[in-house]
Amino acid sequence: MNAKQIREMTAEELTRAVNENRRELFNLRLQQQTGQLESTARIRQVRRDVARLLSESTARHNRATA
Repeated sequence: MNAKQIREMTAEELTRAVNENRRELFNLRLQQQTGQLESTARIRQVRRDVARLLSESTARHNRATA
């Protein structure tokens, strides 16, 4: 997921995407602990996606209240 795609999302889509990515991150961590994880790089990618989504959400909130 890149920044352009994130900027084009609505507020509801942002919230849904954050929740989905957090759920995926939880599942990836469980897989890692049980030794079932195929790609450890996916954890890093999902973590960064969550950060990008939250950054955009915060920026929108700050623009709306300014």
